[in-house]
Amino acid sequence: MAAVDRNRPAAFQTYWQEVLQELATIPSAPEVEELPIRSTDYATCFTVRLTSIGPYRIFAYLSIPQGTGPFPARYYLPRYGSVVDPIPQGAPNGLRSRYVTLSVGVRGQRMASQPYSADIPGLLTEYIDDSAAYRFRGIVADCCRGMEYLASRPEVDPQRVVAIGNDLAMITAALTPNATHLVCTPALFYRTADLALSTESYPLEELNDYLRLYPDKREAVYATLSCFDLRWFAPQVRAVTLLAAPTFAGPMDAETIAPLLESIDGNAELHDSEHSSYRDGLYIEEWITRQFGFSEPILPEHWQP
Repeated sequence: MAAVDRNRPAAFQTYWQEVLQELATIPSAPEVEELPIRSTDYATCFTVRLTSIGPYRIFAYLSIPQGTGPFPARYYLPRYGSVVDPIPQGAPNGLRSRYVTLSVGVRGQRMASQPYSADIPGLLTEYIDDSAAYRFRGIVADCCRGMEYLASRPEVDPQRVVAIGNDLAMITAALTPNATHLVCTPALFYRTADLALSTESYPLEELNDYLRLYPDKREAVYATLSCFDLRWFAPQVRAVTLLAAPTFAGPMDAETIAPLLESIDGNAELHDSEHSSYRDGLYIEEWITRQFGFSEPILPEHWQP
């Protein structure tokens, strides 16, 4: 951990302190409305609107199981895409009978696309030459606001809250105190400047495209990326962590991301991809199930014998 601290940019801590201080001055002003079309006999679904920095109004789907809580909770951080679902596509709806779930739609995503609608590809590099204006600065604040709201719900067991997603899941777990568990599949912000050079695959190819177009902005781009690198967030993570290599081939394989384990402050393990959405998904689901004290996972029908 000491080596990580020595290499961390001096601006990193100040940058994120300012984001969190700005967020703390803005009331979340939640508006919660039941969504009958998404409710079932075992869970009630709601739409939630919250205010984040900007100020900007963001969106989330909240699902609460029927029965007596508190319940364990799953916080689904946004994928790199324009659509947010109540639970990720392919996940069994039955998860909502066991867990409180919150899926956040950050600025630019559908249902949070007024007054700004994100372009994908393109979002990764939008204002990337100016760290104060970079889109992901606001997006990270949105994710922290969602976690803050989830933790405030009386139906949630504060000892069993898992953040699930890409880099935004680890960043949120590092910046907020509420995640007890973390499942992170890095995709965007781990050694981005270095790894983009070794791939032509998106989303990292967006960075290559940008620097080919604006080579004179390279230094400013690298300064922004240094504020988002997972290496500097990892020592602030206290959650029990599963670091998962991406299922499909790319620069962030298990060997590449393994050093993150050494700098995570909490208990952490690495799952090397089995190059199967089913096998990798099953491993993650069984891991969460064990961590939260259940005997059997709730699986999609097409995964069951």
